[in-house]
Amino acid sequence: MREGIHPEYQQAKVVCNCGNEFTVGSTKPEIHVEICSKCHPFYTGQQKASSIRGRIDAFNRKYGIKNA
Repeated sequence: MREGIHPEYQQAKVVCNCGNEFTVGSTKPEIHVEICSKCHPFYTGQQKASSIRGRIDAFNRKYGIKNA
């Protein structure tokens, strides 16, 4: 690789809006994010349950099935 054209790679501190902090490798010293794996619905398990309920409701409406 050519000398002097690549940015310096360093350990970066990532700060989420929920307050979670962790380190990653980056060319920036500090990164601020809005959502991380601690607060994202997919990783917390909330998204999967809501998407399944929506699919079940759509199936029931399509075939005219009434809830007991």
